[in-house]
Amino acid sequence: MEQSIEEIKKNEAALDLFKMDLFSLKDKVAIITGGNTGLGQGYAVALAEAGADIFIPTFGTREWDETRKMIEKRGRRVEFMDVDLTQKGIADKVVKKAVELFGHIDILINNAGMIKRNPLLESKDEDWDKVININLNTVYHMSMAVAKVFAKQKSGKIINIGSMLSFQGGKFIPSYTTSKHGVAGLTKAFASELGAYNVQVNAIAPGYIKTANTAPIRAQKDRNKEILDRIPAGHWAEPSELMGVAVFLASPAANYVNGHILAVDGGYLVR
Repeated sequence: MEQSIEEIKKNEAALDLFKMDLFSLKDKVAIITGGNTGLGQGYAVALAEAGADIFIPTFGTREWDETRKMIEKRGRRVEFMDVDLTQKGIADKVVKKAVELFGHIDILINNAGMIKRNPLLESKDEDWDKVININLNTVYHMSMAVAKVFAKQKSGKIINIGSMLSFQGGKFIPSYTTSKHGVAGLTKAFASELGAYNVQVNAIAPGYIKTANTAPIRAQKDRNKEILDRIPAGHWAEPSELMGVAVFLASPAANYVNGHILAVDGGYLVR
């Protein structure tokens, strides 16, 4: 059966999309909390490689030279702000500073976080408060601050960092588990309302990654084996294996992806 003129036009329009660089972040501006070290640094460099300029609010360190060199090497601009993200009202100040420096913002990656390991019955209230404050409250306040900007400009991407503990109970990390379940819920709630403004809100749920935070677990022979036996891929991920998904969710290629918790886990959750 011959195609109608309307069908042909639709197909041609779809094919035209592939003439675009759907994964390009050229001239976009991304705020990446805690983007100076670890996985946050990896996200910053990956987005810079895709063409974005980077603004990094980070706390307690001014050792920025390494990250600056890595981003500027890729021909992109990076600026830093030494700030405690848990302080009241600071999220609005961070967003305002980013707009002052770059003129606009397009992407937020809520990467900053922490973990406290203790059996439940040995957990301390102050540890609970610290973890919930940085892992969940900061995500809320930063997301709210950029949402106001994104809603006005009718575009934007918010990428939260979840965990395997967004789906499971875990061991010896009740505050972290609770915070990451909260991140999943926050992601869906924000996506539900901000979608009307052409703002996409998603989360990355990393599996077991080789980082400083996971070094103690990898050093425990039995626990390490228990984890590896459950991962179909058979290995802990290198940090670089998370970077492609960050670029994807930040890019036009993910314009119709909203409210999704994307596990990057080597298949861990299927077992």
